[in-house]
Amino acid sequence: IFPPNLGNKEITWMMLEAGAETDVVNSVGRTAAQMAAFVGQHDCVTVINNFFPRERLDYYTKPQGLDKEPKLPVKLAGPLHKIITTTNMHPVKIVLLVKENPLLAEVEALQKCYRVLDLICEKCMKQKDMNEVLAMKMHYISCIFQKCITFLKEREDKLDGFIKSLLKGRDKDGFPVYQEKLIRESIRKFPYCEATLLQQLVRSIAPVEI
Repeated sequence: IFPPNLGNKEITWMMLEAGAETDVVNSVGRTAAQMAAFVGQHDCVTVINNFFPRERLDYYTKPQGLDKEPKLPVKLAGPLHKIITTTNMHPVKIVLLVKENPLLAEVEALQKCYRVLDLICEKCMKQKDMNEVLAMKMHYISCIFQKCITFLKEREDKLDGFIKSLLKGRDKDGFPVYQEKLIRESIRKFPYCEATLLQQLVRSIAPVEI
């Protein structure tokens, strides 16, 4: 997966899009991401760990089994894929990506998207080569989508209100309490309690008061 100009994240992305496998190991048993981390190419690690092939999402745009309708309308696949593959996981960034696309910024569209994300999360946890990082990411984005739905339904200022809530700091020190609570809530709701990543996050966060 590594081109001659080692560490070029754009070329890493191009190779992934061309079908390069991320779980193949070299002669010393390391994957591309592990080798990139070993030599300090953290941008490449981020690209590899955030890559999600478009065809894996397109699977949900076709009716499966007894379904008459696909779980994800074709028109939503592109905007959703853009969010899935973003490397900036700040909740405000994700809400802005939703807000900038009129197809996505609707209750029904977000409901379909978060349900697909939950299915992908489940598949990541139940597949032979479990991918806890990707599962947690899908779950986290799903939680933000669900909160977007709440604001679209209940607030006149809609997604702008959500963004303001995320950015608002408390009076004494400017700390964004709502944002912290949202992130903690998404971790708490992760449905796979046995996940090592979840346990590490809980151990790190639980002792820290907001």
